[in-house]
Amino acid sequence: IRLKFLNDTEEVAMARPEDTVGVLKSKYFPGQESQMKLIYRGQLLQDQARTLRSLRITDNSVIHCHRSRGATTATPALPDPVPTAPGLPLGGGTLMVPTVMVVLALGWYFRINYRQLFSAPATVSLIGVTILVTFLAFGVY
Repeated sequence: IRLKFLNDTEEVAMARPEDTVGVLKSKYFPGQESQMKLIYRGQLLQDQARTLRSLRITDNSVIHCHRSRGATTATPALPDPVPTAPGLPLGGGTLMVPTVMVVLALGWYFRINYRQLFSAPATVSLIGVTILVTFLAFGVY
C-alpha cells in the first residue's frame, strides 16, 4: 500500500489484507493514531476495526494521510473581536450595483430627453445592457 501525504511524499506500507485500519495506524504512526486521518477513494476510514480486505484495499492502492490537530495540541485563544456598529459595510462590492444602476438611469434619461443623439443601434445596445445588468443584479441579490 502506498501512503501519500499532503506534501506529495509517499511511503510504501507493507500490510496484509487481514490487517485493520487501527493496526495500520499504530504500525506506521505510533503515538499519533488519534491525530492521523486516512482517506481511501474519497472515504474517511473511521472504523478502526475494519480490515483492509473489507475496504477493498489491494496491492499498490493509495491511502491519503492527513495529520490533524488533536486534543493533545493546545491552540492559543484568540482575543475577542472588537464589536462593530451594526449596518452594512461600505465597500466597493456593495456599492457596485447601485452605481451601475445610476449610470443606466442617466443613460435612459438622455435617451428619452435627447432622442436625436441616439441612433437605433445605440438604443438597442442600451436595452441589452439594461437587461444584462438587471439579470446580474437579481443574481447577486
